[in-house]
Amino acid sequence: MNKNFCRKNFFRRKAKKIRVLIAKPGLDGHDRGAKVVVRALRDAGMEVIYTGIRQTPEAIAGAAVQEGVDFVGLSCLSGAHNHLFARVVRLLRKKGAANIAVFAGGIIPAADIPGLKKAGIKEIFPPGASTRDITQWVLRTAQ
Repeated sequence: MNKNFCRKNFFRRKAKKIRVLIAKPGLDGHDRGAKVVVRALRDAGMEVIYTGIRQTPEAIAGAAVQEGVDFVGLSCLSGAHNHLFARVVRLLRKKGAANIAVFAGGIIPAADIPGLKKAGIKEIFPPGASTRDITQWVLRTAQ
């Protein structure tokens, strides 16, 4: 990832840091990918809150509202993404935080992506997506 590109565009955008919450809903026990994304976003100058593994959709939505984040990034490897991701979006809307953009990654079959986008997930990053792609998407979307 070109850190200078990300930092330059971030600071040109505005003085307020982009705030991102990264969460692992459900019963996943593997969070290395989520931690790599956390590090990449921090390296790009964003403020990132990582909730850790085994979070409920209610806890994720509550933390997102409490922290005043601009984005929520969700990661799921267990196959429960359709239910968990849509529930987070519904709870954010219910809490008056529909302006928080939700993106996701993990083991997500291509056939599930249209339904997730219809449910309100703004972008899906499949296995193999680069941290640069994720970081640049967040920067572009924040503008």
